[in-house]
Order: sequence, then C-alpha cells, then structure tokens
Amino acid sequence: MLDVGICGTDKEIVSFQYGTPPDGSDYLVIGHESLGEVVEVGSGVSKVRTGDLVVTTVRRPCAHPDCVACRSGRQDFCYTGDFTERGIKQQHGYMTELVVEEELYLNPVPANLRKVGVLVEPLTIAEKGLAQLMEIQQRLPWWMKSGPAPKVVVLGAGPVGLLGAMAFVVAGFDVTVYSRTQSHEDKDDVVTAIGAKFIPAETHNVEEMAKAVGRIDVVYEAVGASGLAFDVVKQLGPNGVFIFTGVPGRKGPIEVDTDLIMRDMVLENQLIYGTVNAPPESFAAAIRDMGTFMERWPDAVEKIITGRFPLERALEPLQGNTGGIKNVVSVSQ
Repeated sequence: MLDVGICGTDKEIVSFQYGTPPDGSDYLVIGHESLGEVVEVGSGVSKVRTGDLVVTTVRRPCAHPDCVACRSGRQDFCYTGDFTERGIKQQHGYMTELVVEEELYLNPVPANLRKVGVLVEPLTIAEKGLAQLMEIQQRLPWWMKSGPAPKVVVLGAGPVGLLGAMAFVVAGFDVTVYSRTQSHEDKDDVVTAIGAKFIPAETHNVEEMAKAVGRIDVVYEAVGASGLAFDVVKQLGPNGVFIFTGVPGRKGPIEVDTDLIMRDMVLENQLIYGTVNAPPESFAAAIRDMGTFMERWPDAVEKIITGRFPLERALEPLQGNTGGIKNVVSVSQ
C-alpha cells in the first residue's frame, strides 16, 4: 500500500461507533480509501502487472444465491445486507504495508495520478450518483440538450463535496457549493479554480442561498447533516433531484415539515435517492475524470490533500486533531 485516505467512517470506527472484525479476529485493520502498487501477481492474473498502480474496491458480495445484485457483480445494490467491506465490515482494510487482493477488485491507475490516486475512491461516490442522475433524468427529453445548464447545489466542501463539484462541472452542470465551515478560504480557492461558485453558510441562510442560485435542479448532499439537508430539500426546483450521500450519526430527532416536502415532491415531480458504495464502472469513471481534473485544475486537485502522515502517526488524523480537507496516511514512500 502507498496511500490510505482518512474519512469520517474511519474516525467513527476508531471511536467504536461501528466496525466489525473478520470472523475469528479480535481486531480490524481499518482503511478503505487506498492507492497501492502491485508487487507480485499470481499465475492467473492478466489485468495488472508488477509495478502497476491500483485502487482497490471496498465492498464484497454476500453469499446468498438469491441476491441477484451480488450475483450480477453489483454488490453496491445488495438486497440482504450480508455483504462485507474492506476496513469496515468483516474484512481487514488497507492501512497496512502489504495486502493480498483478488484481481477482480483492482482498478489500474495511470502513473501520472500517483499524487492524487488515493482520491479515486471518494470520487466514485459522485460518479455513481451522477450516473444514476443521468439515467433518471432521461424522463425529461430535453435534459442536457437544450437551454441553460442544469443548476447543481453541492452541500459540503469536504473531499466528497469538492470532488463531486468537479465531476459535475466536467459533466456540464452549473455548480454552486454551499458549505458551513469556519475557515473556508482554502475550499473557496478550490471551488473558484474549477469555475464553480462558493456560498458560505455563515453569511447566507438556506433561503438566501436558494435565491442566489435560482432554480435548483439537483442537490448533491455531501455533508451528513440531516437538518441542513431537509431545509434544502424544500428549495428544490420543479422536476428536481436530491441525492443523499452522507450518513449522519444518531442524534436527537429534528423537526421536518413533512407535509410541505411531500406536497412539493408530488406536485413538482421531484425525486430523492441515496447512493452508497460504487461498482467497477464508477471506479473507471473516477479514474478517467481524475485524469481530466489534473489536466484542467492540477493545483486545485492537489489542494484537496492537505496533510500526509506516516503510518506511525496515523492516530493524529484519525482522532480528528489535524483539520484540513483530506488527510492521507502515507504507508509507503
């Protein structure tokens, strides 16, 4: 392993909110955002060679013969919930010097993405959400074919939000990032560099943000804050789509105007869906788009990684004491 990214999931696992070791093990090796280099291959391997850079996928299929999703190689849509996940659920992850992996779960990465290849896995979240959006909005024959570009509001300026904003810009959308953060200068620089707009939540409430944006066609939620998300749902425009990617922690109940939301969804043909994990095609799209990002905005992409830590200092970013956008553990140089 070369690099392993730190995300909120890892922080929650090390604080014992969830996470399950493999059967027979009393510990779990964490880490699911990875970039590795192939050092040895078996005789049946044909897709990768020694020296190749690879990003590894996270989820493994359940064993139930009647789960058509897993039997089709789409364990991201598993029906049973008995899937396993590297570094999260019943399989060791990648925050270690060497791992053994099946070729099926390796995604080759061009050598010129060495610095930022660890960002591929979080980008797959946006790629899967974007692919589903394009399929869903085929219900509108004019979608992306006439008129101004659809307007997307990205909630959150963390790695998933910023990478999602980049993916939407490349796909031809008009993108605004709305983020609640005390220090947004570095994130604002990234958003400006990619040609999107940044609206800080400290100075604009949800209604003011929506007025500044105009008709909101898509919301890509990447903040994990349900209160903010459901406030923004009420600002979604006609025929709009709201994409949930965050998994909020269990807190007390919040007040939600369910009558208004339900009324708007019915009368304005709105859709809400969630997306988690990603199939091989989303990894391929993420690797392709990461190459495009580096061609168009190399400085902005590299700014997303704000801290690199050797393996012996991994607890510092895991305990949330370091700040920044994306922290990475450099397992091997």
